[in-house]
Amino acid sequence: MPRRLRHRTLPGWREPDAVFTALYAESTHVVWLDGGADASSGASVLAVANPGSEFVTADALRGTVTRSLPLADGAVRAPVTTSGSIFEVLGRVLGEGRPVAGASALALDEADAFADGSLPLGWFGWFGYELGAQLNEVAIAEAETPDAAFLFIDRALVFDHGARSMRLVWLVDGDGDDVEDAAAPVAGWDEELARAVDGLDASSVPGDSAAQVPADARRAVGSARWRHDPERYTRLIAECQAAIVRGDAYQLCLTNRIDVDVHPDPATAYLALRASSPSHHGGYVRFGDVALLSASPEQFLRVDSGGFVTTKPMKGTRPRSGDPVADEALRRELVESEKERAENLMIVDLMRNDLGRIAELGTVEVPWLLEVEQYAHVHQLVSTVTARLRHPLTALDVVESAFPAGSMTGAPKRSAMTILHELEQGPRGVYSGAFGYLGVDGSADLAMVIRSIVLTPRGASIGTGGGITALSVAAEEIEETRVKARALLAVLGAGRDSE
Repeated sequence: MPRRLRHRTLPGWREPDAVFTALYAESTHVVWLDGGADASSGASVLAVANPGSEFVTADALRGTVTRSLPLADGAVRAPVTTSGSIFEVLGRVLGEGRPVAGASALALDEADAFADGSLPLGWFGWFGYELGAQLNEVAIAEAETPDAAFLFIDRALVFDHGARSMRLVWLVDGDGDDVEDAAAPVAGWDEELARAVDGLDASSVPGDSAAQVPADARRAVGSARWRHDPERYTRLIAECQAAIVRGDAYQLCLTNRIDVDVHPDPATAYLALRASSPSHHGGYVRFGDVALLSASPEQFLRVDSGGFVTTKPMKGTRPRSGDPVADEALRRELVESEKERAENLMIVDLMRNDLGRIAELGTVEVPWLLEVEQYAHVHQLVSTVTARLRHPLTALDVVESAFPAGSMTGAPKRSAMTILHELEQGPRGVYSGAFGYLGVDGSADLAMVIRSIVLTPRGASIGTGGGITALSVAAEEIEETRVKARALLAVLGAGRDSE
């Protein structure tokens, strides 16, 4: 059935963390695509499941997809598992839910807070790394978390940080001009949420709720266990370099995993993470007993509603310093590093190739090359690759062509993934995948799952790694993995680098 878009602008402004803490923190199926605690541009999206929300997961090793209604009232529809592709399921539902134009419908570019007019309603969730292994036909390790997990969101609260405005957006079923009856399933939703938001303290400022995280949430309660200790990781680096010398790869993104025996409250832990590690592509995605808490600085794919594609590969890292002179020296060292520049350029070439498979001829470009972005704990070397999507391909086709991101595999991608599967000796899971949304209007915004914590009933895990080239120095690569993990471990109360 065709769907129509509705929207409502709310008066005033409330900080996303204040709304989340008051209204969403206890929800078991919730998403928060977070523009950042100090954001002055861009948007954030908050949404929770309702009884009619469909939830889809994929098992790459078995080639199955499971569909369910996790919050259905009354007669709960049992999960249904079938063989097939997660991309087929996601694409079919997106096609069914695409809004139609009409007298009672609002034009998409008038409704959304995003500057390019894209609509943040549709599938929200993640693609895990092992799904990428399936796409590239390499060996798959079995992960404890779903290899893809998406919740269909048909109503959301969108924050425009630049305009400091809030807007409710939602979809209703209907055909023709009379959509009042069709809106019955969500009747009153906007009124109820508008009242709840209006009742919050308007004086809240960024970081208020994060600053109130109980001290015991950050107290050391367990040590970090690294999958590969420094001696083993040094040997793995040497094996990567031997593969490069043989000509089997140009670069290999070797990763490590850290497990911590803690079970923090997911919402509390995320607020602590966003306070210590501000980022423009952060996010909180909780699906039942699995939660992703991300302070990701890296955009994997952005597809606007007109088919313009952007990816921003991030390769090259230096730590920050509290001393301005030393900090500038570290930034300059990154810019001038032959190894870091070569690493970034190799991934740019890989992403140009990935986008070339889905782009209109001649539209793949690199408008920004080797720029430095600064975050709370690191300097990052970032480039930007763009393209125009070829008709009739969709954002899902872009994901299938480019996933997993070259910055998390190395180059050439398939050979690199095959080598890394043998070396890493375990799944990456959600880490080094991508999370975000796939919109009903054809748009998408997916960030890399890096600088992230994954919570499951077994505890917490963190992934960390770096690109290995022929010029890599083992001690420096090991230190880079520690720098990237340090703030995440601190949030879990395991701040020391125990291995």
